Amino acid sequence: MTLEQLRIFVTVAELLNMRAAAETLHLSQPAVSAAIAALEERHATRLFDRVGRGLELNEAGRAFLPAARNVLSRAAEAVQILDDLSGLLRGELRIAASQTVATYWLPAFLTRFATHYPAIRLKCSVSNTMQAAAAVMEREADLGFVEGQVDKAFLLHKQPVASDDFNLYAASGHPLVGHSLTRQDLVDAQWVLREEGSGTREHLAHCLKSLFQLDLADLDIRLVLPSNEAVLEGVASGGLISAMSDLAAASRVRAGLVVPLGCNLEKRRFHLLRHRERPLSRAAQAFVAML
Repeated sequence: MTLEQLRIFVTVAELLNMRAAAETLHLSQPAVSAAIAALEERHATRLFDRVGRGLELNEAGRAFLPAARNVLSRAAEAVQILDDLSGLLRGELRIAASQTVATYWLPAFLTRFATHYPAIRLKCSVSNTMQAAAAVMEREADLGFVEGQVDKAFLLHKQPVASDDFNLYAASGHPLVGHSLTRQDLVDAQWVLREEGSGTREHLAHCLKSLFQLDLADLDIRLVLPSNEAVLEGVASGGLISAMSDLAAASRVRAGLVVPLGCNLEKRRFHLLRHRERPLSRAAQAFVAML
């Protein structure tokens, strides 16, 4: 069993598609298929079930996946140690960030770091808050940046790095525009929200509870969408309202497509996440120093 075989297995297990895995790994599809076949044959254990043209992890594959990820993570840490010995002349920095942070706050710091340290490979994955936290927890990312709360079960150190204004938004012609919002207005309104696990949805839930004694279950949620851009498009299209970062909504506000409802929701903080049991690499330390 080689690290390359493990890397291929993990990628195929995540994508459940040989062709997509080959493209991700910049390998040929026959090479990917051969690596999986060799791994299964060497240990006389099938890891995938072939269902039509698709793949599914079987019980053995599901049991093996966490261990394979752990081996790859430990190997990456060994490489990191050698990279650190060379200073910042080579290496890799992996960052996981939630959508609002990654789109509207983080790019300036990524650009500055890439300019100062051109020999460091910089990788940034974008997801929601819970997925970004999980990436740091599982050692798939060196640093995380999120706008939502993080499950206390995660062994993560959390450090505030910025704040974000937050508001309710509607299309310019919506009947709630220009009115002082009441609890009943929010109950009667029709909503479009981000998906569960997003910091935007979580902060709305917090604000509703603290300011209006409402739960998300009290709202008429007509639509759930997986990105800020999609939610704002939904708001701009007509009768739905939503809660959103002022940073995310700014361009559509300037264009007159959406307007804030002036609800004075609580600010939220952006946080840096790092693993409590894993020391920061020199590259990660240099990035944090730029914040």
